[in-house]
Amino acid sequence: MNYFEEINGSLVFRENGETVMVSPWGADSLRVRSCILGEITEGQGALLPPDDASSGDEVRIRIGDGRAEIRNGRIRAELTVQEWGKALQITFRNQKGEILLQEIPNGGALQKKARQFKPLPGGAFSLKASFVSDPEEKLYGMGQYQQEIMNLKGCNLELAHRNSQASVPFYVSSLGYGFLWNNPAVGEVHFGLNTTQWEAMATRQLDYWITAGDTPAQIVEAYANATGKAPMMPEFGLGFWQCKLRYYNQEQVLDVAREYKRRGIPIDVLVIDYYHWPRCGDWRFDEEYFPAPREMAEEIKKMGIELMVSVWPQVDWRSENYEEMKQQGLLVKSNTGIDVQMNFHGNNVFMDATNPRAREYVWEKCRKNYANFGIRMFWLDEAEPEFTTYDFENYRYYAGSVAEVGNIYPREYARAFYEGQQKNGQKEIVNLLRCAWAGSQRYGALVWSGDIMSTYEDFRKQICAGIHMGLSGIPWWTTDIGGFHAGVTEDPDFQELLVRWFQFGTFCPVMRLHGCRQPVEEIVNRAGEVREGTGAGNEIWSFGEENYEILLKYIRIREKMRDYTRSLMREAHEKGTPVMRAMFYEFPDDPQCWEIKDAYLFGPDLLVAPVCHKGAKSRSVYLPEGTFWISASDGTRYEGGRTIEAAAPIGTIPVFLRGGRQEYLKGEI
Repeated sequence: MNYFEEINGSLVFRENGETVMVSPWGADSLRVRSCILGEITEGQGALLPPDDASSGDEVRIRIGDGRAEIRNGRIRAELTVQEWGKALQITFRNQKGEILLQEIPNGGALQKKARQFKPLPGGAFSLKASFVSDPEEKLYGMGQYQQEIMNLKGCNLELAHRNSQASVPFYVSSLGYGFLWNNPAVGEVHFGLNTTQWEAMATRQLDYWITAGDTPAQIVEAYANATGKAPMMPEFGLGFWQCKLRYYNQEQVLDVAREYKRRGIPIDVLVIDYYHWPRCGDWRFDEEYFPAPREMAEEIKKMGIELMVSVWPQVDWRSENYEEMKQQGLLVKSNTGIDVQMNFHGNNVFMDATNPRAREYVWEKCRKNYANFGIRMFWLDEAEPEFTTYDFENYRYYAGSVAEVGNIYPREYARAFYEGQQKNGQKEIVNLLRCAWAGSQRYGALVWSGDIMSTYEDFRKQICAGIHMGLSGIPWWTTDIGGFHAGVTEDPDFQELLVRWFQFGTFCPVMRLHGCRQPVEEIVNRAGEVREGTGAGNEIWSFGEENYEILLKYIRIREKMRDYTRSLMREAHEKGTPVMRAMFYEFPDDPQCWEIKDAYLFGPDLLVAPVCHKGAKSRSVYLPEGTFWISASDGTRYEGGRTIEAAAPIGTIPVFLRGGRQEYLKGEI
């Protein structure tokens, strides 16, 4: 019986209503799709058409009796029809013949399915895809989850977005492959010791992509080729960004900008946070608090500072745009119940970022009311979006049900502004978002880690989050320095945490100070309505004179690194290389480097070991083997392959120069 055929360079299997297609998709990479009683489609995934056709000498297809094989460079897929039940099992091997990943067998009498579809009303299916697990394998990436864990083996992860959680379903394996679950459905993944199981709540087909590489760098670069690369970071993205919740009026914004300039402190970006508008969905400045926004923006521009404004996708029922957007079908719909998707300062629904007309509508409002004033940067908050109850199955987008396509929302939200800014003639684009999915990087998305708490535990979690995001193809990443919630400006314990976090922020892709500092002052408008409050001081002079000198020192260090940081951003743009790198990214042959969760590399040359425990004045640091390391604080030379105890008084973060590179930093940190 002939189960296999070659169609347009792909290997196709058919049996009992299921079609499986394995296609070359970029160098050393394969895409696997499967459907029941239908035709294979491109779907709503993240993959771009491959730049190279992956054909010719690199691709080989062989078809035999009950077996077939497709080879593409370093990777080979073996397709075997099992005797019991005629089930198909796929095994992936590298160029050495070693198994990288294998679907589960059917288990004989157990009759298990590697690709299990269960029909749902309306034509979609729930889906479970199961793979054999190697207990010794280590897994990294998958976006941003709030946990102090590096190796994800053994983890259960929700494939859904939440405030401070970004599901980017790509991982790098220590076995020498990368895997993308190319499906935006809400679901789960279980990296068990016996099996790995990917689950989609609702989908039309299975779709995943796998690549083989000899190093983590080769794997991540192949993934960037497949899903897109970040633009070149503008020069104004390389320095220090000032922000707080919130500068509530024009005078506060200008006063802060003027004070930074008066003190001679380098600052690239100043941010106006949310509720500078009358109602969510108005997408304009509130005239009561910002009577002359054009003049404000022009004055700040003359100071050499870029102005960023917050934009929310929520539309209040009372917004001047609500009725038109509702009539035009530009809003997310609730499947049942009253159409309130977030209750915050009023009843709100979300603009539908998956709808091209909604994207154009919202951008046009922002072009008229912000971009026309010279504002080039947007803080695209609430990008998950933040459904109050996260009942994903209860909402529907233009692109389909949230259960089926929900995870594309933050990518399409970024796309709305990126394409609008391009159409408006803007060349340098970076926008801040609270969430991302696979492919968000190609739309200029700088992702930050959400509304986290001001605690050392949360601080440590951000180190893991930043490393994982870089491995997930999102090189532009940042945090709220000091954390977002519960930081008290005058509290000495919080001031210590903020200093330590500020030092870490100096060596993040973007250095941005933000938070809701306590105590908060209530704001009441002329009509007697309580508005969102303004937090206590969050400028670098707000935390005492001794701390001010330390924070100023690190802003100046960031400036000294500008040429180096620019080179890292260029590498991210050209190759997809993370700016903030896991230790094993540069040292894959050092087993110790696969275990480290509290230190990382800022580019190839700087080993950064944040001080992330209260009251610590030193910390242990592992220095990878194969080179020597110079302490950036005192110039001491250390041979690699050893753990040292590094001194870390409050003004110092342990940083080491690989092979003595970037010597200009020696004695500075």
